[in-house]
Amino acid sequence: MRQRTIVVMPAFNAEKTLQKTIDDIPADIVDEILLVDDCSADGTVALARSMDVTVIEHDINRGYGANQKTCYNYALEKGYDIIVMLHPDYQYDSRMIDVLIKPITLDVCDFMLGNRIRTRGESLKGGMPVYKYFANRVLTLIENIVLSQNLGETHSGLRAYRRRVLEVIPFMRNSDDFIFDTQMIVQAVLFGFRLGDIPVPVRYMKEASSINFSRSVRYGTLTLWTLCKYVLAHAGFSFDIFRKENEKQL
Repeated sequence: MRQRTIVVMPAFNAEKTLQKTIDDIPADIVDEILLVDDCSADGTVALARSMDVTVIEHDINRGYGANQKTCYNYALEKGYDIIVMLHPDYQYDSRMIDVLIKPITLDVCDFMLGNRIRTRGESLKGGMPVYKYFANRVLTLIENIVLSQNLGETHSGLRAYRRRVLEVIPFMRNSDDFIFDTQMIVQAVLFGFRLGDIPVPVRYMKEASSINFSRSVRYGTLTLWTLCKYVLAHAGFSFDIFRKENEKQL
């Protein structure tokens, strides 16, 4: 029996790239597409409503992490088995969704990521800024060492979750900002879920969303602090983001 799959898209000013992103989503394996708009100033909502897309609008800009919280709560409420998170900025090849979710449907992994960094040359040729490439490499290396993983990239905006992951991880306690993504990975590892990844093409373009240098530095600092919390949690310290929602769930 095929598992029901939803694609959720946290959106902010994605009008220029939304159509291309949605057009590439394989319709035969996706049951619903949800776009949560974080108070865009462009025509993102109008464009999404003109397509076969479910739209939820935030009345104020709540942040990237808060947007995902809305996405995942909707997916859980609707009973979906697999939840794919896809940035609507066309940085990630949505044609790869069927490959991305295969290890989940085969019960090999619980949480999958798209890896944009297959080789250095390919990443830079695809438009990834040099400083972001090296920051990504260094942070991913540190995360793999601390978390005992072997992921190609831990900062991807293309992800797929088994429903159980979102039921167990207390994601509502996570940040409303960009560090939300890192917190999800660290929580998944701490709670014993199986992570994996697949290679995806690199697409950096002026229309695609991207955080600036100062926010990238803040993101990197918070990533290291989240890893420190993970180490401290293993030493017996308590943090809200690692506190199980319900002890009976695990």
